[in-house]
Amino acid sequence: MKKYILPTLTVVVMALGILIGTTLTQKANAQRIVYQNGHLQWELSKVDRLLQLMSQAYVDSLNIDSITDEVMSEMVQKLDPHSAYIPKEDLEMVNSELAGSFSGIGVQFTIQQDTVRIVAVIAGGPSEGVGVLAGDKLITVDDSLFVGKKINNEKVMRTLRGEKGTRVKIGVLRAGSPDMLYYTITRGDIPVNSVDAKFTIEPVGNQQTSSKIGFVRVNKFGETTYREFLNALADLRKQGATRYIIDLRENSGGYMEQAIRMANEFLKGGQMIVYAEGRAYPRYVAKADGSGRFKNTPLVVLIDDFSASASEIFAGAMQDNDRATLVGRRSFGKGLVQQQIPFDDGSAVRLTVARYYTPSGRCIQKPYTLGDQGDYDKELTERFEHGEFYSADSIHFSDTTTYRTKSGRIVHGGGGIMPDVFVGRDTTLNTPWYNKCVNLAYTYQFAYQYTDKHRKQLSQYKDWQSLEKHLLSQNLLPQFVAFAKEKGVEPDEAQIAKSKPLMNRLLNAYIVRNILGDDGFFPLFERDDEITKKAVEILSK
Repeated sequence: MKKYILPTLTVVVMALGILIGTTLTQKANAQRIVYQNGHLQWELSKVDRLLQLMSQAYVDSLNIDSITDEVMSEMVQKLDPHSAYIPKEDLEMVNSELAGSFSGIGVQFTIQQDTVRIVAVIAGGPSEGVGVLAGDKLITVDDSLFVGKKINNEKVMRTLRGEKGTRVKIGVLRAGSPDMLYYTITRGDIPVNSVDAKFTIEPVGNQQTSSKIGFVRVNKFGETTYREFLNALADLRKQGATRYIIDLRENSGGYMEQAIRMANEFLKGGQMIVYAEGRAYPRYVAKADGSGRFKNTPLVVLIDDFSASASEIFAGAMQDNDRATLVGRRSFGKGLVQQQIPFDDGSAVRLTVARYYTPSGRCIQKPYTLGDQGDYDKELTERFEHGEFYSADSIHFSDTTTYRTKSGRIVHGGGGIMPDVFVGRDTTLNTPWYNKCVNLAYTYQFAYQYTDKHRKQLSQYKDWQSLEKHLLSQNLLPQFVAFAKEKGVEPDEAQIAKSKPLMNRLLNAYIVRNILGDDGFFPLFERDDEITKKAVEILSK
């Protein structure tokens, strides 16, 4: 036996020795390499073997971790457009988008003229506790200069966020104070809200009723969305709301489970919400359990071309069960389910594992080619060029199968969800002057600078109605025209006169947001929105 055991052990020891120093641990190597019939048998893929050879035998030293990230990303890009590899350094930020909170200092900011400017301080957050104010200009972080062209949103978030309990020292300049002000802030939990706004709207027409319409805007489906949503509905009900508008425009999705729980509130027991299945993913069916508290409440759901994924699950469940009227424009068309799988090094992959289907059996995923992200991303541009944003007659679906709602209405699959009531974009007041000012974000910049200059006076107004009345008396448009001209946008009197209602609405709404937050912004902004007005009209009947 010694005659055979000795050579065998020698070969195994030599093989393991070759693998020392690679990016994989010895334990992982021992599990992946076996000795059979006198030969070493690799259980690693060719990619793994190549990376190990490069690490061990390449002529120069290599950063294998960086190369591995690039290889992983390239591999996943060969799949569908929604599978993604997430490197370790990006994972925390990506996860925080859907988490209920993250750890930071608690400020909202904008970057203007290469300087970080505090737009708002989150109530109850760490920054408010030490005295940071809206309007402060962030100049230093931990005694290092923090201004210049290299400052961007990602860098600011990476710098100000951090582990709970850690400290960061910031230096700010404040209007009226000649000296730099320094604050040492202990990072804490900052809530990530899914519900942007909730407010009531008076019905239109000749109705003699005290009941109101509740409006709830949901910006994503995160860990706390269902709880926030339910609290919003309860608050609106106390204010007299008996019918609701659920705004899912520009909501790109998130956790499917949160959308299911939301849908359950409006459906009767046994009604299907969604089902999903994949090659290795067991069929999953979600049905309402009958415990919903708003099963008989009149409902309108707003969607547009950026409503995707979990938003489409909710909207599809409402439409297929004839539970709500959908108003707006055709949704994005994402019918794929991703599962996040972590790796030992702290990175992760979000892999598409299944397709989901609305109760009528349609998959609303729009067509795609494996590995072709470019054409997939251009699809919305093509919709615009074909005139779909303005006319429902220009819309075409890739799935020609006929699907029917519970009452027998025909609905379509293979390219998003078509609303029951289409409202095209209204561009009658748009002009090249207006479009240029908006596209270059000059409206936003002017609103911030005006707010900063008049913050003390504007802060005296505690509701959006009184603040808007004040702003209308200030004749802001000529001031903005002069501001835009300084930026290089030459005024055109005819175009300015035509776009005046749009520009005033935008400037007033942005300034209101800077003072009162989203609770002031959305009621003002939605008052003149064509899709919202159509929803109010429907619920008023």
